[in-house]
Amino acid sequence: MYIQYYAFMDSDQIKSKKSQPLKGRGACSNPGNRYARYSTEEFDDGWNSIEDAPDSIATVVLEEQCKTIISSNQSPDIPFTFSINPYRGCEHGCIYCYARPTHAYWDLSPGLDFETKIITKPEAARLLRKTISKPNYKCQPICIGANTDPYQPLEAKLNITRSILEVLQEFRHPFSIITKGQLIRRDIDILSEMAANNLCSVAVSVTTLNNELKRKLEPRAASGKARLGIIKALSDAGVRVTMLVAPIIPSINDDEMEEILAVGKEAGAVDAHYIFLRLPLEVSGLFRDWLTKHYPDRADHVMSLVQQSRGGRDYQTGFGKRMVGEGVFAKMINDRFRITSQRLGFNKNERFDLDTSQFRDLNDRQMNLF
Repeated sequence: MYIQYYAFMDSDQIKSKKSQPLKGRGACSNPGNRYARYSTEEFDDGWNSIEDAPDSIATVVLEEQCKTIISSNQSPDIPFTFSINPYRGCEHGCIYCYARPTHAYWDLSPGLDFETKIITKPEAARLLRKTISKPNYKCQPICIGANTDPYQPLEAKLNITRSILEVLQEFRHPFSIITKGQLIRRDIDILSEMAANNLCSVAVSVTTLNNELKRKLEPRAASGKARLGIIKALSDAGVRVTMLVAPIIPSINDDEMEEILAVGKEAGAVDAHYIFLRLPLEVSGLFRDWLTKHYPDRADHVMSLVQQSRGGRDYQTGFGKRMVGEGVFAKMINDRFRITSQRLGFNKNERFDLDTSQFRDLNDRQMNLF
């Protein structure tokens, strides 16, 4: 497995204006990853002017020539076993993204690299077709976008996610999607047809309805209002939509939870869940830096509440706790969510069990022609 550089621009060569936020980017810096043998420390030697530094960094597209496309997991915290991620890294730039540390596997930074050096999988559809055509393949629902968004901006040009959906539709293979990208509207023709046969469902995450906060927290993602529009469009097309209030960040967006649930229900969501802020590995330092730059007046308070909910640390990895936290504050969030969800009529639906019986082995069908 290797990556082919389609274009190149080293974000380390771009001055970060003393780690101030860059236009359209979530991370304030580009720290080394945990596997790097060497680390660097920025200092002003007087040779270059910070004022001369660019205000933004262009996105770089890299291609991965992968051998497999379906990943598996054994986590009891998530409702699926198999997943496909058409992209590594995400241009949405959400500072809280728990997938940021995966860029370290490619010797890239979980900081600015994660949102400016996007690794694509152009052969995804071909590999998927090859995999599910195997005689011993056992059909189980596949989640698309469990790690990074399948409808991030690059998808408009590359159509990798669309090509995956076309293969799944052809084989009548059930799938679910997690996204916050407006581009999913483009594929409603496939989604509505599959949903009508209980072969797909969608989860849309809504973090905030505050546009100013959105621009800081997830700079290239759709606005909260736009995501509610996504929920309505999908719901009107007959697609079952779960709304994810995620992540809940203490003293940043937790005060919006009840309103988000209410407008999500009005838009047509039939189920809802929440996820407490997760700060694994390098995400912790990146988020702390973001807090200091954008909310210096409450940074210590936010992290105090996070640590109260994470056993005194920035993050817990244990199953059963990593999604919701523990302690007094985490319980308060859970109680507020539960009470509001019940009042609005959420969580009364049975879990979305997609139908695997319609899966068709095209090899068998072709053999019957002879």
